[in-house]
Amino acid sequence: MTTFTIDSHNNITAFGSTKEAKDNPQAERFTSPKELGRLAENWPGSRLVEIWNALPGQKPVKKFTSRLAAVTRIWKAIQNLAPHHTPQAPRVGPNNKSGKRAHRARRATARRGSKTAQVVELLKRPHGVTLKDLMAATEWQAHSVRGFISGALRKKMGLAVESTKSSDGERSYSIKA
Repeated sequence: MTTFTIDSHNNITAFGSTKEAKDNPQAERFTSPKELGRLAENWPGSRLVEIWNALPGQKPVKKFTSRLAAVTRIWKAIQNLAPHHTPQAPRVGPNNKSGKRAHRARRATARRGSKTAQVVELLKRPHGVTLKDLMAATEWQAHSVRGFISGALRKKMGLAVESTKSSDGERSYSIKA
């Protein structure tokens, strides 16, 4: 049975047996979610948050809805720790602070006959299409067309849409070849 220890720095270590875990007398030991829950009764809620946020591959939280929820999530997350004979430094997962999602492997495609398909066809013209023409074809306002081009076409579908402004100030868009 795997025995876990948690020290004063919130480092959790997994051991193959209770005997191995007794090598660190300052650390608290637990072997089940109930035992972890009993230990956590004496901890401030902020310690549970710190423990969770230090676990590799977990999305950081600011607080938990309840102590039971925190213990359950922590227990589930530490189950993939393999028993080790020495404490390990916490592993750090990738930190995406930008708030942007990772790119999808497969890009979206337009359904035949949809407005997206119509817009893509218009953009494939040799000289592109003007903003006014896109507004007329979709019955959308200018800001909606621009947002659609940025979000649906550039980001989701991965299309390289080029924007140009003519000498008379009219905006036109085309798909780069």
